[in-house]
Order: sequence, then C-alpha cells, then structure tokens
Amino acid sequence: MHYALLGDIHSSKEDLQAVLAQIADEAPEATLIGTGDLYECTVSKKDLHGQMYPTVEEVIKHPEGIDELFTFPSTYGNQEERILLLTEQTEPIRDFLNDLPETLKADDAILIHGHQWPHNEAEAWLAEHLPESRLVFHGHTHRSTFTRDGQSISISWNEELSVRDSRTVVNVGAVVDSREWVLYDSEKQTVRFMKASQG
Repeated sequence: MHYALLGDIHSSKEDLQAVLAQIADEAPEATLIGTGDLYECTVSKKDLHGQMYPTVEEVIKHPEGIDELFTFPSTYGNQEERILLLTEQTEPIRDFLNDLPETLKADDAILIHGHQWPHNEAEAWLAEHLPESRLVFHGHTHRSTFTRDGQSISISWNEELSVRDSRTVVNVGAVVDSREWVLYDSEKQTVRFMKASQG
C-alpha cells in the first residue's frame, strides 16, 4: 500500500495545495496521513505566561478554505498543543485539534510529530517509548532526514530508499516553505523523498 506522509503545514494553504497536487499526480492511490503542525499558532512559546484567549481564532493563523484541505488523518504537533493550552472553550476547530492523536499507524510504521524528544535524541526517546517500532515517520524540525540503525543516510529527491530489515527513522520534511513530503510503499518497504516545485 502507498502512503503520502506530510506535515508541518503551519497554515500554509498555498504550499499545501502544491503538495496535494503533486500527490494527486505522483501517487493518486496513496493514503494521506499527517505528522502534525497543521496550523500555525500565532502566540510563540516564549510568550506563554498562563494567559487564556476567548476563541481559537485569536491564536491561530487560519486562511479561508484551509480547513477543507484537511481531509486526511493526522497526529497533533506542538502548534496544536499550544493552541489548546491557550484556549478552553468548546468550538468546532478546537474540538478537531483536541481529537488529534499522538501517534498513527501506516501498516507497520508509526507516525508521530517529533516534538516529544529533545533535539537530536530521537533514537534514544524512541527506544524507550516506542521500542517495538521498527519504522517511524515524524516531522517537527522541517528537515527531511533518513536514519537507518542510528546512521544518517544522505537523501536524494524522488529516489527510493529501502526500510527493510533495519530500524529506520524518517523525517518527512515540511510542507510550509519547502513543500516536502514522503511516499512510503509498505509492500516494497521503500520510501521516496518528494518535493513539489515552487510557484
């Protein structure tokens, strides 16, 4: 089965539309799954002081029509966590964010956002918290990376890399600004790093 894995959209409707168009062209049969940070929180982490806002709209970048593009399941990211931390009232968009899971599965693979572990400590965190997971896809750092059995492997766009017979951690990159995503073939046990063209 084919999976188109994408994340770190940060409310960038134009970049998301470009990636979705490329997915429709390159892998129309693929099941889409997100790795979180669908929306951008407009209150930065350093500006958190226990304040609460009356509506989600006061703390979210929310371009018209973007909600309709989120037709795929996704994990939550740190942006969704912050939006929930700053609001408490019931409203449809908050309920949607609150219902996003921490992890999702794509056949034998696990998807998670990646903000759960300290910088450059994915391997140790995953070994402790998801020890049975042989293949993990994540986002968060906005950098496409491929790590096999603890060793970083250089990537090339649109070239297949095997994930068979190894513990593999894949950062799917960021939709925002970079228009990156990953195509995972669970039968062939391969991934391809993809990048939609700009403009």
